Amino acid sequence: MKRLRDLARPRSFWLLVLGGLLVVNAAIGYRVYSEEAERSGEDEAFEKVAVMMRVLYLIRKDYVNADKTSYRDLVYNALHGMVRSLDPFSDFMPPEQYDSMMESTEGEFGGLGIIVSTKDGMLTIVSPIDGTPGSRAGLQAGDQILKIDGQSTREMKLNDAVRLMRGPQGTEVNITVLRPSSGETRDYTITRERIPVLSVTDVKVFEGTRVGHVRITQFNDPTAEELTRALSSLEEQKIDSLIVDLRNNPGGLLPSAVEICSYFLEPGTLIVSTEGRQPSQKHEFRTSRKGFKFDKKPVAILVNGGSASAAEIMAGCLQDWGRAILIGEKTFGKGSVQNVIPLPDGSALRLTTAMYYTPSRRVIHEHGVEPDIHIALTRDQYQAIFEAQGNGEAASGRVPDNDPQVQRAIEVLKSYEVYLKSTKGRFRDLRQAAEGTPPEPGKAEETQAEHPAEGEP
Repeated sequence: MKRLRDLARPRSFWLLVLGGLLVVNAAIGYRVYSEEAERSGEDEAFEKVAVMMRVLYLIRKDYVNADKTSYRDLVYNALHGMVRSLDPFSDFMPPEQYDSMMESTEGEFGGLGIIVSTKDGMLTIVSPIDGTPGSRAGLQAGDQILKIDGQSTREMKLNDAVRLMRGPQGTEVNITVLRPSSGETRDYTITRERIPVLSVTDVKVFEGTRVGHVRITQFNDPTAEELTRALSSLEEQKIDSLIVDLRNNPGGLLPSAVEICSYFLEPGTLIVSTEGRQPSQKHEFRTSRKGFKFDKKPVAILVNGGSASAAEIMAGCLQDWGRAILIGEKTFGKGSVQNVIPLPDGSALRLTTAMYYTPSRRVIHEHGVEPDIHIALTRDQYQAIFEAQGNGEAASGRVPDNDPQVQRAIEVLKSYEVYLKSTKGRFRDLRQAAEGTPPEPGKAEETQAEHPAEGEP
């Protein structure tokens, strides 16, 4: 027995020594971290974390309903509130929500076929996708969704709203929609369907012209390849100019927009840049040396309030460089960058870390991109146009008599001099700004006067 005690003594001794070392190490680490926190102004965090832990303790100890006081629920709800206070696009995602986001979007899922975002604090339809249940039901860009299956969308996070509208194919969802233009509120019952992934549609040459037309519905991985085939087909038909329709294009992948811009600009040209608080968020995206080149013929781009994100990047870039004239209405104004950061317990943080800037340093986010020629359409006109595109009527080469924006684009592109006159001033000023040379006196005013805004025809 004595021998066993003698053998145990060294073990106890070394455990005490190890424990002492850990305490000393922790004390040194805490002191170093505290000094660093104090230098960076973050020492206040210790005080506030102590307050948060005190509140957590009191809730766990005294709240009347113990079923609502699990550590997971309390901490996750606190994180939700903290992140949601930043902006509509940042979010904290529990493990199940993060897993859902990471599922491949190429698989089948049931939905309404509408792109939504948060605008002015309201859940807003950016655009309906052609041929989908939402489009057929008559939902339009700018409509505000007030309720989903009876749940108010006020204070609802964007991801939660999307999750509620998705579901098994063949099931129904009820939404209440406010149309701000008329003040009308209406209930819709819509059956979910598999939502097709379409990128490039409505490829044609207008009858009696040499004006080509292509519509880009969103920016995905195959979009550039699809556009290459479409442009090659139009070139074979000897077009001398092109209309790119980005109306109701909700955006998509930045690399896709960068690749497509490369088709219209010289290699190495700045397309868009991002900047945030950290140096690592500063990036410039430039045109590549690959891809189909469509760099010698006039281009008109159609935009409206449903053109967002990557669509705004393309429109703003080609407008800045004088490569395209924009016709239609101001774009949506979604130009922020979100990074998804996985966390140790399987959850994740989606955090806005940067903003997009066009080549001339215009901020897209919450500002949008203004067209060179402003032509407003009524919602009934838009509905008729996109219904025609959805059911294939727009595939014919006839110039649409119900689409003043297309008609104006054809008029502009028929005259190369008009096209050059409307773009050369901006191109010149942008070049001078890039070279650090001030613009010529009076030229900015002349440029604005060269293409004054137009009212609704």
